[in-house]
Amino acid sequence: QVDLMESGGGLVRPGESLNLSCKAYGTIYSINVMGWHRQAPGKQRELVASITSAGVTNYGESVKGRFTISGDTAKRMVVLTMYSLKPEDTGVYYCNADARPIFRSGYSNYWGQGTQVTVSS
Repeated sequence: QVDLMESGGGLVRPGESLNLSCKAYGTIYSINVMGWHRQAPGKQRELVASITSAGVTNYGESVKGRFTISGDTAKRMVVLTMYSLKPEDTGVYYCNADARPIFRSGYSNYWGQGTQVTVSS
């Protein structure tokens, strides 16, 4: 079993910054990728950023240059630093991990409960 615990959401004004953290818990053998997706009201869930076990990062087009993902899958933790936030960044942010639990032979995708980020003046 893999559980993802998110923290750091909240209400900020346009142009401000915010950090989101995610920690994976459970009987985990290894994690391939950890990252963040978000879902705005009435829209599909979209990739925000991810980081692989090799440290390779990937960003959604709308956040490139403004968001930074850091962390270590071996330490089961990632941090999303969001700069220059815009109202369109508002949504529920979900941590996810491609992980292999102990006593299982394959990897599965796991999701956190989500944390609300609201950007408004």
